[in-house]
Amino acid sequence: MTTLGVLISGSGTNLQAILDATAKGTLTAKLGVVVSNVATAKGLDRSRAAGVPTVVVDHKAFADRASFDAALVKVLRAHGVDVVVLAGFMRLVTPTLLDAFPHRVVNVHPALLPAFPGVHAQKQALDYGVKLTGCTVHFVDAGTDTGPVIAQAAVPVKDDDDEESLRARILEQEHALLPRVLQWIVEGRVRVESGDAGQLGAGRRPRVRVT
Repeated sequence: MTTLGVLISGSGTNLQAILDATAKGTLTAKLGVVVSNVATAKGLDRSRAAGVPTVVVDHKAFADRASFDAALVKVLRAHGVDVVVLAGFMRLVTPTLLDAFPHRVVNVHPALLPAFPGVHAQKQALDYGVKLTGCTVHFVDAGTDTGPVIAQAAVPVKDDDDEESLRARILEQEHALLPRVLQWIVEGRVRVESGDAGQLGAGRRPRVRVT
């Protein structure tokens, strides 16, 4: 059975969606550990209530991001993690973590990437005046929200939306999409592909195929 390691920094609503999906059996994975860089993160309480091991790794205790990520890798490996899920984890990860779990670090972002990467994606959408936004589940690479897209869900932007109302509707889609994509990964249906030498499209950015 695939073992997930979930990294959080805050309330953990996407973590709760994963916990609920595993409890219902729609996500047939084991939660090996939930790790937070914030000792007071509410998501840790969600994890404890579900009987999932929790670990706090305070990023402020490390000299640099690579050292912090090395500590994360140690914890994740100690709990037998196969796939790492960033669920509201407010830290940029480094190759130290990515190389330890190649194409096995997954993030959910509240926009239709490549539009509106980084923080405050909902505000970016409102400021830009788009009529459609949404959420993206993607593999993480060394850039900021630039990794290969696995799946997306669209959310209309209403005329009376503010940042909070738009965030709430996008979150509903995140809670549905993230566990679904994780189940695809568990089932071996998600594959990262790149351009092959001698073929049309050689050298293109990696992309995801879902079967």
